[in-house]
Amino acid sequence: MAIKITEDCINCGACEPECPNSAIYEGAIDWRWQDKTKLTGKVTFPDGTEVNADAFNEAMSDEVYYIVSGKCTECKGFHEEPQCKAVCPVDCCVDDPDHRETDETLFARQKFLHT
Repeated sequence: MAIKITEDCINCGACEPECPNSAIYEGAIDWRWQDKTKLTGKVTFPDGTEVNADAFNEAMSDEVYYIVSGKCTECKGFHEEPQCKAVCPVDCCVDDPDHRETDETLFARQKFLHT
């Protein structure tokens, strides 16, 4: 499953630089698929969805840091555990029950984003 950041976030920013996929963004900051991935231009995802990886997408939170679930791999292929969870001083990086995914799915996403 992906990770989410709860409203208990103190906006310290410790998690953001730890994410190998740039799936974590500061509140009110727009995000892009291309950030810290190999994706660029028009991209077709494995499910057939087409996006412009260079285009900005609206921030998912205006208040606290947030995680783009479609970019989150729980650090599979990079680290033994999700780095955001490891560095969060208030334990607000938690499993997201709305985005439960298998290790196979997470590894496939990591490969798609980076190779």
